[in-house]
Amino acid sequence: MDDTRLPGSLVCVGIGMTLGSHLGPLARSYIEQSDVVFAGVSDGVVELWLQRMHKDVRSLQPYYREGKSRMQTYRQMVEAILTEVRAGKKVCGVFYGHPGVFAWAPHKSIAVARSEGYAAHMEPGISAEDCLYADLGIDPGTYGCQHYEASQLLFYQRRIDPTAYLVLWQVGMVGDQSLARFSTGPAYKQVLVDVLARDYPLDHEVIIYRTPTLPIQQARIVRVALGDLPRVEIDMADTVVIPPAHPLQVDHEMRARLAALDRDTSDTV
Repeated sequence: MDDTRLPGSLVCVGIGMTLGSHLGPLARSYIEQSDVVFAGVSDGVVELWLQRMHKDVRSLQPYYREGKSRMQTYRQMVEAILTEVRAGKKVCGVFYGHPGVFAWAPHKSIAVARSEGYAAHMEPGISAEDCLYADLGIDPGTYGCQHYEASQLLFYQRRIDPTAYLVLWQVGMVGDQSLARFSTGPAYKQVLVDVLARDYPLDHEVIIYRTPTLPIQQARIVRVALGDLPRVEIDMADTVVIPPAHPLQVDHEMRARLAALDRDTSDTV
């Protein structure tokens, strides 16, 4: 046991996407046994649900504000969490989905806590990606999957493989360089379509997907042509999935090389 660690600790847990359906027993235990709980969740109803498990649940949502840099928001979240850790408390950060997926604050909070000598770790949760595979019937092992934050395709030179699935996150605010907006308009999505049109025909079907966050909701699954994407409502919670546009191409040279290795191996047995 490491006796050099300071009093105070941090664990960031994921409660999954759908209220009450995805919370594991270990994550629940951390929530119930902590001194203070910080909640970065998807819905006010979820916060009320957490308050049934712990008497001191502090929402992180008030740090968000239209026109305010999200990076400033995230840093304030980290400072709020670390203030309680430094006060010697057992702190639990509760985040919807997986606490390490599209979530800067949990990663940073853990890194800072560890650098200052506190025990800190992350417990995984069911993410939107996990729900997507189930609801859309996709096996990532069949053709492969590429995952990108949508703006990365505009800001950087990325290489797309149209023989695999392409999963684009945060399309609703694609192209935002200010980190202060929660959505961008059709013109920004048209820029994304122009980039994607280098590898996909405009009539190629794409899927707009949203995971339900409440048990009474259904998954949003909308199929449209790529060229129509700018005219479809897409918000921050939506993910765009582009199925393969071309079949896998056999690498005959590599298969011949592997066949030769198989023969060599069998000859030495």
